[in-house]
Amino acid sequence: MNQNESIVILDFGSQYSQLIARRIRECGVFSKIVPFNIPAGELRDMRPSGIILSGGPASVYSKNAPVCDKKIFSLGIPILGICYGFQLLVHMLGGKVERSKSREYGRAELRSGTANAFLDGVSSLTTVWMSHGDKVLRLPDGFKPIAGTDNTEFAAAENSSTRTIGIQFHPEVAHTPEGIKMLRNFCLRTCGASGSWTMSSFIKKSIPEIRGKARDRNVILGLSGGVDSSVAAALIHKAIGRRLRPIFVNNGLLRKDEEKRVVEVFARNMKMPLKYVDASKRFLDRLKGVSDPERKRKIIGREFVKVFDAEAAKIRNAGFLAQGTTYPDVIESIPIGGNPSAMIKSHHNVGGLPKRMKLKLLEPLAQLFKDEVREVGRQLGLPDEIIMRQPFPGPGLGVRVVGEVRREYLDILKNADSIVVEEMKKSGLYYKTWQTFAVLLPVKTVGVMGDERTYDNVVALRAVDSSDGMTADWVRVPYDLLAKIANRIINEVDGVNRVVFDITSKPPGTIEWE
Repeated sequence: MNQNESIVILDFGSQYSQLIARRIRECGVFSKIVPFNIPAGELRDMRPSGIILSGGPASVYSKNAPVCDKKIFSLGIPILGICYGFQLLVHMLGGKVERSKSREYGRAELRSGTANAFLDGVSSLTTVWMSHGDKVLRLPDGFKPIAGTDNTEFAAAENSSTRTIGIQFHPEVAHTPEGIKMLRNFCLRTCGASGSWTMSSFIKKSIPEIRGKARDRNVILGLSGGVDSSVAAALIHKAIGRRLRPIFVNNGLLRKDEEKRVVEVFARNMKMPLKYVDASKRFLDRLKGVSDPERKRKIIGREFVKVFDAEAAKIRNAGFLAQGTTYPDVIESIPIGGNPSAMIKSHHNVGGLPKRMKLKLLEPLAQLFKDEVREVGRQLGLPDEIIMRQPFPGPGLGVRVVGEVRREYLDILKNADSIVVEEMKKSGLYYKTWQTFAVLLPVKTVGVMGDERTYDNVVALRAVDSSDGMTADWVRVPYDLLAKIANRIINEVDGVNRVVFDITSKPPGTIEWE
């Protein structure tokens, strides 16, 4: 893979910027999102194959409209402007943009004009997704229209001599069915990229990089059993073997038999020198009598760092702390100077880097999206049980036992949750659902089992779909499946006599109950 083959995306605050980056990678080209105000010289030094100006919520004629460095148009690098990005390049290069009398949102029919590389192989009449209230009224010198809609004469335009293209619609969304063809044409034909970015090429490139960075030092990794830390462990282990020193802390808040599965996969099957620490009693002692969700989270996070720090300090010749940080983590954690989308959240993988450890960070997955991380794991031989598993909260079952966390409550929840996962997998819905789990409620209700009255616990079932965890909708789990799960939990789990199903979306609710 040519390391210089990349498409750089200038982010003007579009909700689709990450989607653009993912679509470019589907074309076999590495992509990277950068601030819209990156200096042209810095962009030139990156030597990208092409540049994309993303969409955004602003109007180019607004007082505080985000504007890129005009010198990027003189770098000789192919440019694609999408929606706001198109209007911006028109505005900056001498064309005219004004508020449209007729706004265009949703589907539109795009009619191709003159033959061109960007629309090669695309139907002469194709559906595209529009989302704009402004309109290009006059193109800059050197630009010619290549497609239009009923409402937009200049829905697509190009300057073939400078290899600059502007489009008013969004090719990255699923509502533009031939959008991937257009993006592939831009990457491979206009930019001349080879399309050789694959996960096998990423692995091949990463292994010598990890070896070169680690040299003769040991690398410590906090292994949680989740997708990201597991794949990071597998990749680093392939590069430096037993100098990877993973630490797995059992905080007592894991899924049923989770610790056995992690030890089986990584210590026995993959022959890693895994350090297993059973700190479950310590965590439960600290949580005794605590019901407030935030206090529980802080206690769990603080104790994890203490346990992990103590174990890491025992490892000699340690130079690095490895984390399973992924590209969305990087994007969402760093304020992109002046970017309208700004910072979404702060990111911590293992509760922060203890200052006295004096280790450097090693984040081999920081360039990858989640689907790419899963593919790397698959190519490295990790089982689907690990690489396709659903997200699991950092505090574990500590935030799924509502109220005080006790060992007997955890036992009830673990058994109930394992039934939920087992039946969802049997139905084929588990890997199609973002998260499916059980919650133990801090209430007891009257029931009848056999000829006797009972006064036992309530378990809530939660099943949601989401693309990023920011918003979510509840899954319409088939009634027969819900009945089977509820029946098994009540019959097989001591201490439960009632099962309810949560049909709250996010917002107004959250995915987790605490």
